[in-house]
Amino acid sequence: MERFDVKRGVVKQVSAEGGLAALASRHFENVESSDDNSFAGSHDIMVEIGGHYCEKGALFINVRNVPPNFDDPEAMKTAMDSRRRWIVFLDDATGYNSKQRGDKAKEWGKKASKAKSAVSAAHHFIKMASDLSADIEAQAQAMIAEIEEALEANDNTRAFGRGEKLNKLLNP
Repeated sequence: MERFDVKRGVVKQVSAEGGLAALASRHFENVESSDDNSFAGSHDIMVEIGGHYCEKGALFINVRNVPPNFDDPEAMKTAMDSRRRWIVFLDDATGYNSKQRGDKAKEWGKKASKAKSAVSAAHHFIKMASDLSADIEAQAQAMIAEIEEALEANDNTRAFGRGEKLNKLLNP
């Protein structure tokens, strides 16, 4: 499952225009709606496409492709058309172009990495510190648990924010 950031206001706009399934049906052939903000379908080489907006405003998509017959020019045209439809669908569903989506994905990954780094540094600091009060250590352990929980829930923004607070707690 892939996660894509969605530009502010796009979910509301898509919902007003019939939902994510209506948007998907403009780009793909076989689309079924689960509710306003989710769909399942297929189109040519994309044998399974499913997606939904989450409550935090991100788009989660699951796609399973089959490779085309590379020796058949018509199959290649069909595959290229499917790819074009996929890109235009993502542009419409997220409000971002391909480059912007890539930049947002990098930013999302960096947040997770920095949160994990903060946890690692805190564990190391707690081991090495000899004059750390029990109260500060308890607060740090609680923050570490929150960060790990946020990372597991795929909430990198919250994990990153808690990681920064953890760093400030241990390095005043």
